[in-house]
Amino acid sequence: MTDNFLTDGPDDAHATILLAHGAGAPMDSASMTATARALAAAGFRVARFEFGYMAARRDGARKPPPRAETLNPEYKAAVTELSAAGPLIIGGKSMGGRVASMVADELCAEGRIAGLLCLGYPFHPPAKPEQLRTKHLADLRTPTLICQGTRDEFGTRDEVAGYTLSDSIEILWLEDGDHDLKPRKAVSGFSAADHLKTLAEGVTGWFARITH
Repeated sequence: MTDNFLTDGPDDAHATILLAHGAGAPMDSASMTATARALAAAGFRVARFEFGYMAARRDGARKPPPRAETLNPEYKAAVTELSAAGPLIIGGKSMGGRVASMVADELCAEGRIAGLLCLGYPFHPPAKPEQLRTKHLADLRTPTLICQGTRDEFGTRDEVAGYTLSDSIEILWLEDGDHDLKPRKAVSGFSAADHLKTLAEGVTGWFARITH
């Protein structure tokens, strides 16, 4: 393991999950840390990494996020560098999951990954529902789980119901969750901890189904 990865969970885990961050927050954001720890507690080894533009911000360079597709080579390089033993799931938060979704079929066909996990997929930019980022999802062959809050401004439950998505994609809906999957407890009756537990259990069950 190199300094390029932030890891949680047992080294001898039955599977590894590689996660990339979203467009605006680093790999150690509160949201990603909480999710990684929940997945690690469920028995997964979780590795997080940063794209070059985000890593550069740690040195004071205020680089804006590039176009998502230009990050595809960086994601594939991270998979190679991680060199996970056993089944590997790739994915990430928001843009990180979107980038992973664009390289997933190639890596899956090569036998390098077992599945794709997207945390708050950015189906469209906020307030721009006509600018869909779903074209490649219609033909996606990689087993995929998208964990999405029902009020996510990047794609609500009602909006996503109208999209054409591959049969390889399952969606785990988290009631009243926002883009960070957090609910308003007073509205939904659920806490952020409740949703993290549901997410971890959902990923565990999904992984068992796709690798049985």
